[in-house]
Amino acid sequence: MQTNPTTPAYTSLVAVGDSFTEGMSDLLPDGSYRGWADVLATRMAARTPGFRYANLAVRGKLIGQIVDEQVEVAAAMRADVVTLVGGLNDTLRPKCDMVRVRDLLTEAVERLAPSCEQLVLMRSPGRQGPVLERFRPRMEQLFACVDELAAKHGAVVVDLYGAPALADPRLWDVDRLHLTAEGHRRVAEAVWQALGYEPEDAGWHVPMPATAPPDWVARRIADVRFARQHLLPWIGRRLTGRSSGDGRPPKRPELLPYEARA
Repeated sequence: MQTNPTTPAYTSLVAVGDSFTEGMSDLLPDGSYRGWADVLATRMAARTPGFRYANLAVRGKLIGQIVDEQVEVAAAMRADVVTLVGGLNDTLRPKCDMVRVRDLLTEAVERLAPSCEQLVLMRSPGRQGPVLERFRPRMEQLFACVDELAAKHGAVVVDLYGAPALADPRLWDVDRLHLTAEGHRRVAEAVWQALGYEPEDAGWHVPMPATAPPDWVARRIADVRFARQHLLPWIGRRLTGRSSGDGRPPKRPELLPYEARA
C-alpha cells in the first residue's frame, strides 16, 4: 500500500486506562466490547504490516490501580505509542483527594513518557446533564493537570471535553457513563488526527443534526430505567467498596500483531 511520506510510521500501540479505554459500551455481537482504542488500532494496522497492539484497560479502575497494575507493564512493552486515560473514576467518588490523584497521574506520565515515542493523554468527554455539574470542578482540575504534564513531557493532548459533539446525550449509552459505538468512532478519529494521520472524518467534533427531544413521559421512563439498572448498582458498589472490574483481566494483555475483529 502506497502511503503519504508524512504518514507516521508507528508500529505498535499500548492503551492504558479504565472502562473508557476498554471500550464500554461499544458492544460487539459476541458480547465483548470494541471501543475507540480497537478502532484506532485497526486503522494503524491497516497501514503498517505486523502492527502490534495491547490494551491493558479494565473497567472501574481508579488512577492508583492503573499505576499499580498497568503502568509498569505498559512501560516495559516499549511501544511506539501509549495512550493513558485515568483519574475520572476518582473524580466521581463522593470523597476524592485531588492532590493524590494529581500525584499519581504525574507518576504515571513520568514513567510512561520516556518508554515510548509518543504518549497520548486526553481531556475526557463529558455529557450534558445536572449530574455532571456536581463533579465538573474536579474534572477540570484533572484536565488542568493533564495539560501541564503534557507540556512538560511532550505528550499529545486530545481535547474531547471541549468537543461539542461528545456532550450530546445521543452519543452516550443508557448507563449515561459510556459512549455509544458512534461516540467511540469519533474518539478514535480524534486520536488518529492528533497522532498526525490524515483525517478520515474532519468533522468528528461537529454536533449531530438537531432532533426533537423525547417527550416528558419518555424521559421519565428512561430516568427510572437508568436508576434501576445502572445508578443503584453503581451506588451499591461504591458503598461496599467493590468495582465492576474486580477480578477482570486486561482486555488484551500482550503486545501482539493485531487483526481487527469483524
